[in-house]
Amino acid sequence: MEIALTVDGAEKLLTVDVRTTLLDALRERLGNTSAKKGCDHGQCGACTVLLDGRRVNSCLVLAVTAQGAQVITSDGLAAGGEPHPLHRAFVEFDAFQCGYCTPGQICSAAGMLAEAGAGWPSAVTDDLVAGMADLTDEEIRERMSGNLCRCAAYANIVPAIRAAAREPAASAANPGAPSGARGGPCR
Repeated sequence: MEIALTVDGAEKLLTVDVRTTLLDALRERLGNTSAKKGCDHGQCGACTVLLDGRRVNSCLVLAVTAQGAQVITSDGLAAGGEPHPLHRAFVEFDAFQCGYCTPGQICSAAGMLAEAGAGWPSAVTDDLVAGMADLTDEEIRERMSGNLCRCAAYANIVPAIRAAAREPAASAANPGAPSGARGGPCR
């Protein structure tokens, strides 16, 4: 089946089997290796990308269902070659070790910041009517709980996200987020 996607700002036309996941289409058909194949079951978050501004596990999304969608990988968050605030914070806070999960962590963090900014509560949000929740360490950990790091860099990931959250561009680079165009809150 032929589908059209916009990946990291570039329009792509490709033919895929209807069983092809978005992750496999990105990696194997388009050569975009930013999203990683970890568990291939939606449990680790290494494949997280932004689909129409919302974070998804691309190993669980059939490519044909993303017809006409905008897909942003960690690489695509960089605007004009400039690193995204989350990229800079992950480097500054040494929030990675092997780096395998880092692109998924960064995409998930960008989506999480947009969700929090839109007033979406998490399971640990105290005040459900206050609008944007305070991004405490507990709040960040809960919102990022779908992304695993086998190297256990969590102690540095949380402060990196907290620091990036202070920069307005951290969620502004997430176009259309969260719009509700593709279902409820991810995760």
